[in-house]
Amino acid sequence: MATVTLTNIEKKYGAVRAVEHFDLEVNDGEFLVLLGPSGCGKSTTLRMIAGLESITAGDLLIGGKRMNEVEPKDRGVAMVFQSYALYPHKTVFDNMATALKLQRVPKDEIKRRVGEAATLLSLTELLDRKPAALSGGQRQRVAIGRAIVRTPEVFLFDEPLSNLDAKLRVRMRMELQELHRRLGVTSVYVTHDQVEAMTLADRIVVMDSGRIAQVGTPRDVYERPATEFVAGFIGSPAMNFIPLRREGSAWKAEDGTIAFDTLPFDTTGCDRVILGIRPEHIEIGAASETAANAYPARVRLAELHGADALLDLTVGCVQMLARVGGADHPTEGTELSMVIPPRLMHAFDPATGKALPQG
Repeated sequence: MATVTLTNIEKKYGAVRAVEHFDLEVNDGEFLVLLGPSGCGKSTTLRMIAGLESITAGDLLIGGKRMNEVEPKDRGVAMVFQSYALYPHKTVFDNMATALKLQRVPKDEIKRRVGEAATLLSLTELLDRKPAALSGGQRQRVAIGRAIVRTPEVFLFDEPLSNLDAKLRVRMRMELQELHRRLGVTSVYVTHDQVEAMTLADRIVVMDSGRIAQVGTPRDVYERPATEFVAGFIGSPAMNFIPLRREGSAWKAEDGTIAFDTLPFDTTGCDRVILGIRPEHIEIGAASETAANAYPARVRLAELHGADALLDLTVGCVQMLARVGGADHPTEGTELSMVIPPRLMHAFDPATGKALPQG
């Protein structure tokens, strides 16, 4: 096992900066997830760690050793790709053993390592099969097994579950958690799927346009997003955002339907703020409710998702999403009261996108 340290890493393609000012230390034995939308630089960062992309500037250290110019095979890393990249004409055993054979590892040692990895991944009964006879999940386990047998210091995962169906992704997430718990190897995992990030990560690195937007535990980035971008990217469905303007000591939406006497944030120097509230934090009551921060709303659309339901609400000229329980949820056209609890609100500076501190 080893730490991975990236110091002021930069990657340029001509005049385009794909990654810049990237500073991060991945702790020994940590499962770290790089999360962000397509084009944010997360896969490029992973490929620089693997040695598949050159580093334009900065330093990469693995286990305290500088790796900028070291060949991929000598870095002590093993990578699992989005595509399984298995040899179709080879058996599971031979696919898992290929790298060891190229390294001229003795046959007995190869058999031992492949056998141990196969047991760990429940592949023992499949060692004589070829990839065409395997399910998608089994193929992905073979690809992971191929990485395990190399006994790397660092595992690198590049969206390994994106080709699987939803049910199989859930199962594979659980298997990856168990695998990491048993092996304890430092792991860096790239995904655009926030559910994968929230369930797998010890820490999440949210990336935006080649830069780190926030680093924290899954709870940190969900409960205390550092920027409007992070707040909107983490959470499904996304956080509601309401532009507010200052009128005297009060804060109001464009048509004044949503208004607050005060906000529990430090708004010094701000005439406008972006208020954020997650759909699951909105409270729904009877239309006659007159509690503080309660606003009359109408259900424009209602989607039943099973255990819960998603309501598209119209509040004056503002559209809001609310997540409620699926049993006896309000239906389309229902008039109701929408409550925004102050303790669960977020606020952002529209000029910088940064979260405002609590006042």
